[in-house]
Amino acid sequence: MTQLDYYVLDVFTDQRYKGNQLSVVHINNELTLKQYHDISREFGYSETSFVHYSTELNAFKVRSFTPAKFEVAGAGHNLLGAVCLALLKKWDIFKNQDGQPYVYISDTKIPLHITEENGLPFVAMKQRPAEITGTVPVDLISRAVGLSSDELSLHDWSIHIVQTEVPHLMVPVKDAIALKKAISHKSLLKEISEKFSFEGYYLFTTNTAHEKYLAETRFFNPGIGIDEDPATGTAAGPLAGYLAMLGHIRKDQDFLILQGEYVEHPSTIRVKVVDDGIWVSGSAAIVMEGKIYV
Repeated sequence: MTQLDYYVLDVFTDQRYKGNQLSVVHINNELTLKQYHDISREFGYSETSFVHYSTELNAFKVRSFTPAKFEVAGAGHNLLGAVCLALLKKWDIFKNQDGQPYVYISDTKIPLHITEENGLPFVAMKQRPAEITGTVPVDLISRAVGLSSDELSLHDWSIHIVQTEVPHLMVPVKDAIALKKAISHKSLLKEISEKFSFEGYYLFTTNTAHEKYLAETRFFNPGIGIDEDPATGTAAGPLAGYLAMLGHIRKDQDFLILQGEYVEHPSTIRVKVVDDGIWVSGSAAIVMEGKIYV
């Protein structure tokens, strides 16, 4: 019987019991696919990350899985929490690296920028520039999220599939009242995402009572087993890129996105669009740690 160290963190927050919950397992070598799936299902969080230092890549490597046996390849809370854990535990994950630090999520190299805020590591992950890859008719989305076409109207912005690492559907919502009303018809959402080749639904509004936030959001992704996610970095990056394309925000400025209010895990995601990508940033706090038997 093998023992592995595990940790649970709240991500995209500097406070415990807020943010997005993430389990992280420290491994010495790659596990079997069945072991990844079994452990992720046992924890039951939206994602579980498995981490080790790869001498082959000369970098910290992260692999993340959902309880529904789906491997997540984007730079979201799954990667941010893993890097914050390593920094909090003072693991030497950047040894032998010159210049800007980086890690790997699966086989993708992710540049990082690391500072400190409120006594915690503050990690920025650089995603690729956003691109629009498609659209979905509003009537389909209306039925799937239980909102009228009028409630899915915001500044005449269209519903578009936008991608940095991962394609998500950006769904403009009239205001925070309509955003709160939205519901997830799982079977319809799964059917639409499979048909139009994207993962999750990022419902957002810029008409929010929270003045410090650029937008308030909700994220549904039943296709990979996530009913509602409290914080989704892989969707916040595309949203920032989309709003920059629309001329709603400027490049090289920091903005905050609020997510998770309606699942009682409010999260703050910082985003900044630059010429060659999008920085998605935040902190994480360790909530628990222990041993798992494999």
